Amino acid sequence: MLFSAFASSSITTMVLVVVVVVLLVAPAAQLIEAAVCREEMGEVLKSSTFSAGPSDKLKWCLRINPKGLDEESKDYLSLYLLLVACNKTEVRAKFKFSILNAKREETKAMESQRAYRFVQGKDWGFKKFIRRDFLLDESNGLLPDDRLSIFCEVSVVADTVNVTGQSNLMQFRVPPCRLSDDFSNLFEKSSFSDCILASGVREFQAHKAILASRSPVFQAMFAHGMSECQNDRVRIDDIEPEVLKEMLRFMYTGGAPHLERMADELLAAADKYQLERLKVMCEQALCLSLTNDNACETLILADLHSAEHLKMQSIEFINLHANEVMESDGWKILVKEHPQLLEQVFKALATQQTPPIVLNQPPRKRLRQF
Repeated sequence: MLFSAFASSSITTMVLVVVVVVLLVAPAAQLIEAAVCREEMGEVLKSSTFSAGPSDKLKWCLRINPKGLDEESKDYLSLYLLLVACNKTEVRAKFKFSILNAKREETKAMESQRAYRFVQGKDWGFKKFIRRDFLLDESNGLLPDDRLSIFCEVSVVADTVNVTGQSNLMQFRVPPCRLSDDFSNLFEKSSFSDCILASGVREFQAHKAILASRSPVFQAMFAHGMSECQNDRVRIDDIEPEVLKEMLRFMYTGGAPHLERMADELLAAADKYQLERLKVMCEQALCLSLTNDNACETLILADLHSAEHLKMQSIEFINLHANEVMESDGWKILVKEHPQLLEQVFKALATQQTPPIVLNQPPRKRLRQF
């Protein structure tokens, strides 16, 4: 059986959408012409080896089973791409097979849907490439002069490359961002601090640039030399030391690990220094901790610091648990000292679409029957 091979090659670039990393696809288009004797189609046939060029270390060939690979495919011609030689552990490649008719046009094309992993001696292909009766039908013109011409195109996925275009097998692993940890260390160690915040007997060293960038209040204080800031020292007497420390930790790192146990005081501090994100975080924590005993105090706190979402949630909670809330000390304070809030509670109750809540009432005395 005589085989002859004619090769042509081309280079195509496929860009994967990943920053810096680019995948190069190097397809080698090969034209394999195999003379097939109809009387001997039971043989396993192999083409001569081919490559993309003289310098290419990858050597391929086609393996053909004219009468199929097994009982299931006995009525088909099976066609496979075989990696004959390789200078790497493995190669990933896509491939396309087609038959050339008498006009040298591609027909009956089949291609892989993904890149397959090839190692030396491994083949991939199609067990049912084309039916034998269709191939042997002269009216289809697929065997001019009793010659089967198969066109094979191989696209090899090359190594990853760096921005200079040089081969680079090492994958870049970007370390996680540690900005929050770095700023936490800056706060805890007080490195290069340039101001002091004092509360009670505690003092906290800080950095004007960070405080000013996080809080409009501190920005104005440092920019205009307000009386609160004398000799780079800020006295804060209306915030407890531990609350002030937690607020500063948030300003440096964006987190407040002890927020839940001081959410009410931290809400007041966030409101004072216009730390909107911290304020919302406190509102959320207080909403989740609403109880019959603290609902009224939470409503008063929300109103004092313009925490509208917390205020609405508190009013809704009070209306849903009216009987229990009215027994709390907070309800007495609400009635006595905050009549405007009490009015809002009843107004919200009146506008609800659900049936009104029935308050507990003493049982009516039954009239004695005479």
